[in-house]
Amino acid sequence: MNSDKNVFLTRPLPQPQVERLQSLFPRFHHNQENRSLTQTELSKHVKGADALLCLLNDKIDADIIDSAGPQLRIIANYATGYDNIDIAYATQRGICVTNTPDVLTDATADLAWALLLSVSRRIVEAHEYSVKNRFKGWDPILLLGGEITGKTLGIIGAGRIGTAMAQRSRGWNMPVVYYSNKHNETLEGWGAKKAANLEDLLQVADFISLHVPLTVETKYLINRETLALLKPTAYLINTSRGKVIDEQALVDYLKNKRIAGAGLDVFENEPEIHTDLKELPNVVLAPHIGSATTETRTRMAEMAVDNIVSVLAGNKPPNLVNTEVWK
Repeated sequence: MNSDKNVFLTRPLPQPQVERLQSLFPRFHHNQENRSLTQTELSKHVKGADALLCLLNDKIDADIIDSAGPQLRIIANYATGYDNIDIAYATQRGICVTNTPDVLTDATADLAWALLLSVSRRIVEAHEYSVKNRFKGWDPILLLGGEITGKTLGIIGAGRIGTAMAQRSRGWNMPVVYYSNKHNETLEGWGAKKAANLEDLLQVADFISLHVPLTVETKYLINRETLALLKPTAYLINTSRGKVIDEQALVDYLKNKRIAGAGLDVFENEPEIHTDLKELPNVVLAPHIGSATTETRTRMAEMAVDNIVSVLAGNKPPNLVNTEVWK
């Protein structure tokens, strides 16, 4: 029976899934304001929860887990990544942690391409130029950007999204080089080459797209030293996690035109964005909308709720991250 189960949702989701939780769990409650809760608020609201449905910008650390109480059985993350959760502590406590993989692959790859096209062809600048009535006629040197067709695309992190990003490059006849811990047979079947190391990729790629999770190894993977390897005509695209890039180093390289531009959907200190990034003309910024299509966000909500329903019914959830807790 679910009638006695307490489920807490940290922020509004697509309404059908909120209604589903309300119908399944009479003790369901949620933050009805469209904002992130403070740690103090989160600690208060999670008390007594059997299930916690959280977002990637909710920090679910040991204190929050302890605040919930010993009955907490599942932390369902509304995201593919789960670096916002203390997985080790949750596992120690025997709590299932779940995510929403696969479903946002295409939406995020599409957004990465939108950023690549926008920054290289200076679309945001062109829009501003047009709406401010500065366009006085065709000009052979107006808003010259970077060519895309035939240029080399570098993929860092060849998982599902990195693979989908590379697949889309075939329409532009782009050679693809990728850097990953293991071989990607799908990419290599399309003719992509695996770089021997990160440095080799950075030196040859004209466009670099980041698709790695945030780990100890990937934090500041792109830093002052690695940026120095890029061509001055190269563009950097990031739809993974903000802390994969040393933002101050990137700002310095962009300011000095030591790289051509950057398209960013994620930031080192979200929701704060480095002031200089907002003022540079060779940057296109998006507010972490990689998965922001109606279809994708709805399916993510369905998956998160499915995970909760499974665990509270005594069944293994479809998208269990810490598989060792299920024996």
